[in-house]
Amino acid sequence: MATEQPTAGAQTQIHNIGYRNYDGPRLGRAYARRSLFSQTLRGSYGLGRSAKSKVLPMLLFAVMCVPALIMVAVAVTTNARELPIQYTRYAVVLQAVIALYLASQAPQAVSRDLRFKTVPLYFSRPIAHVDYVVAKYGAMASALFVLTGVPLVILYVGALLAKLDFADQTEGFLQGMVSVAVLSLLFAGIGLVISAVTPRRGFGIAAVIAALTISYGAVSTVQAIAFEQDSTGAVAWLGLFSPATLMDGLSTAFLGADSAFPGGHGPSAGQGLVYLVVILGIIAGSYGLMARRYRKVGL
Repeated sequence: MATEQPTAGAQTQIHNIGYRNYDGPRLGRAYARRSLFSQTLRGSYGLGRSAKSKVLPMLLFAVMCVPALIMVAVAVTTNARELPIQYTRYAVVLQAVIALYLASQAPQAVSRDLRFKTVPLYFSRPIAHVDYVVAKYGAMASALFVLTGVPLVILYVGALLAKLDFADQTEGFLQGMVSVAVLSLLFAGIGLVISAVTPRRGFGIAAVIAALTISYGAVSTVQAIAFEQDSTGAVAWLGLFSPATLMDGLSTAFLGADSAFPGGHGPSAGQGLVYLVVILGIIAGSYGLMARRYRKVGL
């Protein structure tokens, strides 16, 4: 079968298809950092993701808010003189829900980037290692603050509707918001550091739950034993070894909360300073470990 041969006059042509240098606005690192923060925060509640991804975070958010709504309803209908729970105690009482939320979302925030090896793409210009860590840490802490802060807003609005004392409720509400802000930074740091160690999300979930719940159970048990043996002075110091008891002790020492430690033996103001130093050290250490981790990952 004969094939058609190119004619002698045929010429090769190169067409200019119009590529040119980009001359538009360059938004820089700040924009990239804000975008990563916004994406991670939205993703922590399943926004912008599949319907399946929204179920668990929204369910846990509802579980956090429903008790507050019930307490408000009871206070309004019974003309109660005070709320059934202190603002500073609410998050500690529901710490299991917070732990589940953190365990489900912290690995989602960082493990997928490690698993699919997309981290080096983030570190191509303009974003830097520190931008990635700040955005992820800030977004996770903000997500926890929303989870723990909204129920306090519900309690506060309900207290005002029940015509409870405005000054007392406002003071308690502000103390509660300070406590959940510190809790959000503390728990977010712990959850992200653990999740950043492994690209396997399942391992990250189990490790975060273990770090928060097992430590609390162990410390509470040892505190109870110390109290039963009349070693009440040791009860407050033992609270330094669990994230949840750290927050309980800080709220007791500085934010007017009633201690949940055995016998109500919470830390004094002097011991509270130690609690504060330990909490700030964990937050700073978590950030430092995250920064070190992603300096290596981005190579």
